[in-house]
Amino acid sequence: MAMLRNWLRAEAGDGRLLPWVPVAFGAGIAVYFSADREPMLWAALAAAGLTCAAAFLLRRRAAFAAMLMVAAAAAGFAVATVRTARVAHVVLAHPVYASSVKGFVEAREVRERTDRFVLRVSAISGRRAIPKLERVRLSVRKGTAPAVGSFVELKARLLPPLAPLRPGAYDFGRDLYFQGIGASGFVMGKIRTQAAPPGGGWRLHYAAAMQAMRDGIDARIRTALDGDNRAIATALLTGRRDAISRPVNDAMFISGLGHVLSISGYHMAVVAGVVFFAVRALLALVPGLTVTFPIKKWSAAAALAAATFYLLLSGAEVATQRSYFMTAVVLIAVMVDRRAVTFRTLAIAAMIVLAVAPEALVHPSFQMSFAATLGLVALVQIGMPQFFAAPENSRAARAALWGGREIMTLAFASLVAGLATTPYAAFHFHRVTPYGVLANLAAMPVVSGIVMPAGLMGLAAMPFGLDRMFWEAMGIGVDWMVVVSVWIADLPGAIGRMAAFGTGPLLLATTGIVLLGLLRTPLRWSGAGAMVVATLWAVSIPPPDLLVAGDGHTVAVRGRDGRLHLMRSGRDAFLVREWLAADADSRGTGDASLATGVSCDPEGCVTAMADGRLVALAIDVAALADDCVRAAIVVTTHQAPLDCDALVLDHERLRRQGALTVRRKGEGFAIEAIRPDGVDRPWAPAIAAAPGLPASRSGRAIAVDATPAESDRRPDD
Repeated sequence: MAMLRNWLRAEAGDGRLLPWVPVAFGAGIAVYFSADREPMLWAALAAAGLTCAAAFLLRRRAAFAAMLMVAAAAAGFAVATVRTARVAHVVLAHPVYASSVKGFVEAREVRERTDRFVLRVSAISGRRAIPKLERVRLSVRKGTAPAVGSFVELKARLLPPLAPLRPGAYDFGRDLYFQGIGASGFVMGKIRTQAAPPGGGWRLHYAAAMQAMRDGIDARIRTALDGDNRAIATALLTGRRDAISRPVNDAMFISGLGHVLSISGYHMAVVAGVVFFAVRALLALVPGLTVTFPIKKWSAAAALAAATFYLLLSGAEVATQRSYFMTAVVLIAVMVDRRAVTFRTLAIAAMIVLAVAPEALVHPSFQMSFAATLGLVALVQIGMPQFFAAPENSRAARAALWGGREIMTLAFASLVAGLATTPYAAFHFHRVTPYGVLANLAAMPVVSGIVMPAGLMGLAAMPFGLDRMFWEAMGIGVDWMVVVSVWIADLPGAIGRMAAFGTGPLLLATTGIVLLGLLRTPLRWSGAGAMVVATLWAVSIPPPDLLVAGDGHTVAVRGRDGRLHLMRSGRDAFLVREWLAADADSRGTGDASLATGVSCDPEGCVTAMADGRLVALAIDVAALADDCVRAAIVVTTHQAPLDCDALVLDHERLRRQGALTVRRKGEGFAIEAIRPDGVDRPWAPAIAAAPGLPASRSGRAIAVDATPAESDRRPDD
């Protein structure tokens, strides 16, 4: 016990609290997003104010550390509440099949098959009343997206933001909500550009200028490169990665090189590092400057300016913001003669990102980026370079040892970053990268030594028309990266699949990563124990026996063979692909075995669960009478009879609760919905039950004798 107290005392020592503040702050944000209903703004602010005041008053007491963590959590909860209130807007609840929309084009994406743009709505109308939406995201035929900053009029089919495809899946609608987008859809017919009315604002002019710059860079790269080489080069410099073909994109992520396509800490470090050392080398050529002036600080300032430009050019996504803030703190530390790479640096960057955009906490980019960075900073703090011996005397021995040390450092860093991000990759994408270290060892030296420096020199040479040779050099490096990713992706066992496992194991794994990264005493190994338990928990969670799409047209049933089999009246390949991935199933959406054991006719489909009980998909209302007698579960887009013996999942329930999963529980069933009754959030508003219909249908109610006992009767009865 004495040793434990000493360890705890050491962990709570001077200067050790700051790295834990963003952890508590993030925990408060997580609690906010787990709430069933939107918190009252005044209550969240009052709780944050009171706890912060209490922490200040206790600053010289033993309870200060605990109170500071409580205050940070309350502040995180309040900041998330304020952020939601600030971006509050209307979300489309029902499809609008024909609408006329006018507005300013705020953003544009060039993708492999279609293009997409975001429209800030000025006016919207239709045959029926349409709520006043702030922004909509629309898809168009490739090459027809209007320019950013233009004012357009068009006809569109609008749909509510995409809800999670199954309980526990990623909520795309929440992402769109915090971007101010209330509906998505596609354009019907021609887009007419009109003279822009007043009210565009400086943000629109800025977006148009940056988009023009990105388009100009892409056009220059296109003169030297084409296909995926051009798309990847553009992605590395401008953040626009939608034009990369699906096979290459999949190979990059399967091999473990997908992180290269998302501008993050690595890219920002290369940009800042190249500029820092280039400027310092140039200044060092002037002896008078070297002796008289702090050229190291000047170089850091130039690197900070370059990093800022790169942030703006790349679109300032979550991972890019995190990496920029951390890079900025490091460079500022150099300018003020402070130690650069510390947990405090990471803590400050995390606090800035979460304070500006608390919704980033639930985004996979933020989670993976900070987990990897925490692991790498921990390696630096424990002195990873000292793990390897100092060079010998001979020049050949020094060169050999230097190369070995650098290779081992890269391998160890790749391993740590890969392990730190594995829980999040498994949770969000249902896969891990067994050969990630090998892929990074083979590709990253080329990316660092050729691809990124050539890209930076190409940007610098563009104004002088001398950029072509740099794009060609960049293409050589990109070629090698693609070859490595395709080779690794084709290796046996390269696709490590992981079934969906819920938030519990993920939270425990996150706790383990934080403990391993932030603690310095032997208590840190409790984090390893937490990760082991999280892994065992994740793999022991039983899969659902039934999945039902939110529109009721697709049902997946787990058969006796343990695999999913599909009954469907629609063709939603994206939905089926997500369901199969979440089940760690390698089959494609067109695999014939998906229909094994499924019997269909024009009225509907039926198949058996693992225990032999039947599940029916009633397409025609005429099938309901027979299905209610034979099946244990009936899924239908119609209104089922009130006396149906089966568990009924009908249009009304699916309309209110969305996609469902069902698990066998004894003789009954446990149902999980993406929108359970009682949950009402701004990005997923509760839908009221239709009047006159029961809120829940779980089979025919058992008749009960309602006659009161004679002794209980009153005279007035």
